[in-house]
Amino acid sequence: MDDIVLKALAKWPNVPHCYGWLGLDARGNWFLRDDRTQAIGPFRQAKGSQLRHEKLIDFIQRNYEHDDAGQWFFQNGPQRVYVELEAAPWVWRIAEDLSVSSHAGVAVEPTACLLDGEGRLYLVADIGLGLVHTQDVGLAAEAIEQGRWVPEDVRAEDLPARFGFVPSPAAGQPAQPVRSH
Repeated sequence: MDDIVLKALAKWPNVPHCYGWLGLDARGNWFLRDDRTQAIGPFRQAKGSQLRHEKLIDFIQRNYEHDDAGQWFFQNGPQRVYVELEAAPWVWRIAEDLSVSSHAGVAVEPTACLLDGEGRLYLVADIGLGLVHTQDVGLAAEAIEQGRWVPEDVRAEDLPARFGFVPSPAAGQPAQPVRSH
């Protein structure tokens, strides 16, 4: 985590957590979900506004972690902003040399390859489970053809329990009243 974040945590240790306001889609894009968007429905149904500010995205990705319950969050100073996940905690990008890195730029070495019933390809690495970016499926197919990865058939709905992540931390929270504007 950034030093400024650690200092804020020490200074203000009891700031309430934030749920439902930030989402990570299946392509590694971050979305801000205001109260109106949240009122429409869950992240898969109503994503919100895509973040495009590169420095903000970099800050989020440097401070992206998970708690002991498998809920992923962005540590924003003293506040944890829990993340709604469309597919998995990570989205993998595959380079021409078939090396793999996360949407946050972390290089990984896949240890397993999974294929769900809808044709989505996942890789497992030491930092967790991630979905292969749709633009990189052709490169992943090359790795499979070369025998680097051997896909195991899985059910997507089994992945959160198997890999210990919570797709929607907000779903486990009491409903909050929507503020009118």
